[in-house]
Amino acid sequence: MKKGIIISGTVLLLAAGAVRGTDDLVQNQGFPGPYRANELSLEAFGGATLGEHTINHLSGDRVLRNGRLGAGAGLNYFITRYVGIEGEAFTENTAHNFVDSVSGSLVLRLPLGQSGLAPYAFGGGGRQFDPLYEWFGHAGAGLEYRFTPHIGLFADARYVLTQRTRDYGLGRFGLRFIF
Repeated sequence: MKKGIIISGTVLLLAAGAVRGTDDLVQNQGFPGPYRANELSLEAFGGATLGEHTINHLSGDRVLRNGRLGAGAGLNYFITRYVGIEGEAFTENTAHNFVDSVSGSLVLRLPLGQSGLAPYAFGGGGRQFDPLYEWFGHAGAGLEYRFTPHIGLFADARYVLTQRTRDYGLGRFGLRFIF
């Protein structure tokens, strides 16, 4: 667990350094591309979770047997072109609690010129309500593609470190609407 936190922190620091170096380059070239500062976006996504045992012993059969599907929604705000915050809610089963977990993240993205692509790294934490009430932390990475400055697709994966239960992985794929 400590090794994962150290690795995640190192990745976030390296990404922040890369972002700071490219900011001057983009400003000197005078084009913002489809990603900009003061950007608000709303996202809807589908997700799948895998338990720690399945991740450590990955096989197609185990993923099909043990994976759980869910859906969620989120809200993002990018303070600068490269640094933003995100809040989201996710559910796998609405029979117990309508929302299974809520979380917040610091997001570092690196838009690749005018291509519409932007890899990103994120980390944060939240509260889980189902199956148990507990706090968690997470770290991950993803890729976003913007068709237009106002519509994009994204996919990401994260590792979730829980307080009492077993850790797990969450993968998301969704649509983002930018305002």
